[in-house]
Amino acid sequence: MSKKYKTVIIDDEELARLRLIRLLKNYSDTVEIIGEAVNGEDGLKKIEDLRPDLIFLDIEMPVYNGFEMLSRLKHSPRVIFTTAYDQYAIKAFEEDSIDYLLKPVEMERLELTIKKLEKISKPEEISLPIESLLRQLNVKKDRKTLTVKIGDRILLVKPEEIAYIQAEDKYVFLCCVDGKKHLTDFTVTSLEEKLPDTFIRINRSTLINTDQISEIRKGFNGSLIFVMKDKEKMKLSSSRRYGEVLREHFDI
Repeated sequence: MSKKYKTVIIDDEELARLRLIRLLKNYSDTVEIIGEAVNGEDGLKKIEDLRPDLIFLDIEMPVYNGFEMLSRLKHSPRVIFTTAYDQYAIKAFEEDSIDYLLKPVEMERLELTIKKLEKISKPEEISLPIESLLRQLNVKKDRKTLTVKIGDRILLVKPEEIAYIQAEDKYVFLCCVDGKKHLTDFTVTSLEEKLPDTFIRINRSTLINTDQISEIRKGFNGSLIFVMKDKEKMKLSSSRRYGEVLREHFDI
């Protein structure tokens, strides 16, 4: 008899969660849904509380994205991604035997996933260790635009319009060259993964667009101060943790 996987579904899209729950009811002999989570922070708590065998995990979510959530786990369930990632990332899943479901999830594709689960004699074979998984999924996507919701409108912001990105408490802002600041639902880490290589992290809460640097000054304790070309001529300091990498990057 195949193992019955105690399962948590983690996705910030309610319709996506409901669809997956409805489809999984056809496989109740294999999958037992014991919980749902609406974002990475909620997912982290549910996993540690419920200790599931398996999670269906979205990648782009508020608070913590899927990768950030996985990196914080103490209990390590098997992972099946429900993702809208492009074909290059999907190829990485396939090559490393990491299962995924492309949203919107289709019954035919889900059936293949269930058959794979049923054939596994040792549950730990369903996925790579979390550390390896995170390395394999470090796929950079060169986004042409980022969407920002302003009331009923959706604004498209081009990467070249952004001077820097900064997190303040639980909020993340796109700080543009023209001085405007736009609140985004993305985390700093997820933006680091999506944006071109011109964007680099200088501390835990800040990404800068290297094309928008006016000058670099040496700060205290090995830190660097970046003077930006934005309207405010913002001065942003690196942390000691990133200092060596930044000095090497800029050949300082």
